[in-house]
Amino acid sequence: MTSKATLSTAADAGETSAATPISHPPSVRKTVRNQFFAFRGTLSKRAQILTSVTASLLVLAAWEISTRLGWINSLFLPPPSVTVETLWTMITQKNLLMNAGISTLRVWVAFALSVVMAVPIGIAMSSFRGVGAALEPIIDFIRYLPVPALVPLSIIWFGVGETTKIFLLWLGTFFQLVLLVADDMRRVPQEYVEIAYTVGARPFQMLKDVAFRAMLPSLFDNLRITLGWCWTYLIIAEIVAADNGLGFVIWAARRYMNTSEVMAGVVTIGLIGLLTDQLLRLMHKRLFRYL
Repeated sequence: MTSKATLSTAADAGETSAATPISHPPSVRKTVRNQFFAFRGTLSKRAQILTSVTASLLVLAAWEISTRLGWINSLFLPPPSVTVETLWTMITQKNLLMNAGISTLRVWVAFALSVVMAVPIGIAMSSFRGVGAALEPIIDFIRYLPVPALVPLSIIWFGVGETTKIFLLWLGTFFQLVLLVADDMRRVPQEYVEIAYTVGARPFQMLKDVAFRAMLPSLFDNLRITLGWCWTYLIIAEIVAADNGLGFVIWAARRYMNTSEVMAGVVTIGLIGLLTDQLLRLMHKRLFRYL
């Protein structure tokens, strides 16, 4: 009788627990309801977009109010409204879009050249110890050299044409990228290599079909990051006897303390970078859906 009563009580308790939702502590319920400040929480796409737009508008509003109230001298930092007006004037009257296109072409040519060289060299450095031992000290030395200090040498070597501008952009990108590629290859788990050899893969097959495919997601992210670095060297590259490009526009406006045009040029670079980065992020999600 006792066992039956015990079983009956347990069954009733089970039914009650199944019917009654589990009660979480208040802190847990708060975290579930408010993922905004949760550690590694999740936000819907709509919430992320709304948050990004709101934060950007708040920054622009603070900037506008600070300059209008005189807290910041508009001579040194024109308000967003003036910057937007100047930007439109430069687009319609001063060929800003043409200069932006020229700068974008220069950046992409230099970046493509860096990628074509850095990817195979970086893979070789991490795959073959002899190559890494020979090249890594040289690359480490050159990548710490300030690019502006090499402008006079680049003019002596290549003159003042397009080659010098491409070289300076390449110089600021290649030596950073090649080490990132080498690190990406080193992070490929050794188990992948051993399994490939176990099933009869040859060294080139293992490198092409296993290691390279495994490193592709992180390689794509590093390419996106280094493309941003390439843009940061644009001003340096386009002050070398240039008569077009965004760097030239900004540098020419600086001479006359025309800060609104300087800001318009800077904003143009930022907008191009933002658009490019978002497109690359979208490509990453499409290409690597399994992550």
